[in-house]
Amino acid sequence: MNQQQIAEILAKPYAQQLINGPDPARFAYDGLDGDPRVIPIGFWFEGEQLVMATVPKSAKVAALRKNPKVALTIDTGAFPPKVLLLRGTAELTTVKGVPEGYLRAGHKNVTDEQYPEWSAGVKALYDEMVVITVTLTWAKLLDFETTIPKAVEDLIQEKSAD
Repeated sequence: MNQQQIAEILAKPYAQQLINGPDPARFAYDGLDGDPRVIPIGFWFEGEQLVMATVPKSAKVAALRKNPKVALTIDTGAFPPKVLLLRGTAELTTVKGVPEGYLRAGHKNVTDEQYPEWSAGVKALYDEMVVITVTLTWAKLLDFETTIPKAVEDLIQEKSAD
């Protein structure tokens, strides 16, 4: 999949709702032991790259240094579900302090009244963070109204042929 195709998917209204909404991404990567991991994580977008930040000594940082291939899902719990599936390659950068994007991402989940105290606590906690920048290599949006998984589409066609 090329970057133009990915950009077209990310520009769709449902994708934008998921990208800008309060729900965390589900971030999948291979652990150092080779077993898969999936964790919820806050995120933000910078252009067409999905970005997260974490503690420098976290297990995911060590694992991503070994294998930077990742997958992410951002979805809703409401019916019909909206699901943004993403794959890409992670690049790690250690930064001093807290990235502004991390604070913006966190602000999606705290009220304006809570934000000053929350952001002050975050800034006091982290002297440095590792920024995980995912360059996307694949994207798919499922809204279960106009797009559904291929296997479900095939099943519907089989049943309608009966």
